[in-house]
Amino acid sequence: MDCYIDIKIVPNKEIRENILLNQLYTAFHKRLYDLKSKDIAVSFPEYRLKLGRLFRIHGSKESLEKLNEKDWLGKYKAFCKVSNIATVPENVRYRTVSRVQQNMTEAKLRRLVKRGTIPEEDIKKYRIKMFQGGLDNPYVDLMSMSNGQLHRRFIEFGELQDKETKGEFDTFGLSNISAIPWF
Repeated sequence: MDCYIDIKIVPNKEIRENILLNQLYTAFHKRLYDLKSKDIAVSFPEYRLKLGRLFRIHGSKESLEKLNEKDWLGKYKAFCKVSNIATVPENVRYRTVSRVQQNMTEAKLRRLVKRGTIPEEDIKKYRIKMFQGGLDNPYVDLMSMSNGQLHRRFIEFGELQDKETKGEFDTFGLSNISAIPWF
């Protein structure tokens, strides 16, 4: 992870920031899926309550060049400022950027009901518990590659650390093991 590309989202009246980020991330995911990439990561250095307008892609120079061989940004390029491939600064810290999931969901409840694992009188209790345990992490709404359904992907940021940890990333550029440069 010695190089990166910054994509600064520039929303306007036509398209809101969160919608643009969702579409940009979906396009990024599709490109990683096509490449079967396991060595490209993503981070959101401006995140606070929301993920922010800076979408940073991490990888080796070769991986990032391969990512950019195809114009994966397409029509979204008009709403972004894209940097050239740059070298990660020295003396940075590291952190994991990963997916976090809610344990109790409506889909899980439907499966439990269909299997007969949950009695009818416990369905209301399950829903109450589900809504009380909601996540407040920042998220993106993505289009699924497999079924075309929209799904929400909550993002979790690990603690800052002094050393990089290496491993693979999923086709969303996330990993709960691999720490990426944070600057």
